[in-house]
Amino acid sequence: MGMMIGLNADKVAEYKRLHAAVWPEILELISSCNIRNYTIFLREPENILFGTWEYHGTDFAADMARMAANPKNKEWWAVCMPCQEPLDSRAEGEWWAMMEEVFHLD
Repeated sequence: MGMMIGLNADKVAEYKRLHAAVWPEILELISSCNIRNYTIFLREPENILFGTWEYHGTDFAADMARMAANPKNKEWWAVCMPCQEPLDSRAEGEWWAMMEEVFHLD
């Protein structure tokens, strides 16, 4: 899976600092929601974030709902989301704009 979002130019250093020391509870939650090989890349000076991960579960919607409902994750999002600038082209209901996979090689 892949996704993109903008990053506020004034928040780049803060976003990097947050992700250099992701809270242990958040790392555990991501893994428990069947997400593996999760990486976020930053393209400067455009300040575009690209995230990619593999989903290894059987019910993506349920796992994402559980993640969204988690109180510690809500705290994490409260500090990260003000750094981000959602793309105008994202689908309704998306924060990060999801991307279509057009090529894959193992």
